[in-house]
Amino acid sequence: MAVAKIIPLVAGNWKMNGLAASKVELTKIITGAGALAGKADLMVCPPATLIASFASAARGSRLTIGGQDCHPEVSGPHTGDISAEMLADAGASAVIVGHSERRTEHHETDALVREKAQAAWRAKLIAIVCVGEKRAEREAGKTLEFVGRQLDGSLPEAGATAANLVVAYEPVWAIGTGLTPAAADVTEVHAFIRARLNERFGEDGARMRILYGGSVKPANARELLTAVDVNGALVGGASLRAQDFLGIAAVYR
Repeated sequence: MAVAKIIPLVAGNWKMNGLAASKVELTKIITGAGALAGKADLMVCPPATLIASFASAARGSRLTIGGQDCHPEVSGPHTGDISAEMLADAGASAVIVGHSERRTEHHETDALVREKAQAAWRAKLIAIVCVGEKRAEREAGKTLEFVGRQLDGSLPEAGATAANLVVAYEPVWAIGTGLTPAAADVTEVHAFIRARLNERFGEDGARMRILYGGSVKPANARELLTAVDVNGALVGGASLRAQDFLGIAAVYR
């Protein structure tokens, strides 16, 4: 299968951070995003309280806005939850599902993540589906086995296209720890994910973006993001600072 040209995506997951005053950083990111036109896509996923205002500020720019999670249902008696349709209505164009912090803190299963991905597509959002092993799986040499099971269980069988599905590989032991795997290890896992996507989705699988996440910083971005089959990054803490976030994205300038 021929290698497909893929426009990288650098997405910032703000997690439970950000207040109205954070629009100062957003404005800087919007300004810097213009330099990446045609080279990489930039996205910020703030807490739900900021999606509408951020989407309004980013309208017409090179920056898109995403959500951090969604409920599988359209509406209903689910106190504190937010549906994919609500995210879209607020101006989001994508949503992260299956992040390891959701899987761990909220005990989310692969089956639930799959339902959330389907909900994202129902609302015409891009689903950014996260997978990744814990330290125990890594040390036991079971990384590929574990990631393979997550892919099998978390990705819907029907409806996936290169336009509506992004896979983010985030080794759990590297998230927020300052630890990062070697580029060779990242390449191995991304090649495995690519093969699985090709097998399941054919030509679409060859064009789907596979992001790396886990302590990505300007200092290590070039080594990690230029590895084979790495099509961008899902950035955590460094995305809160425009200078750092744009410094990571500058790999593609």
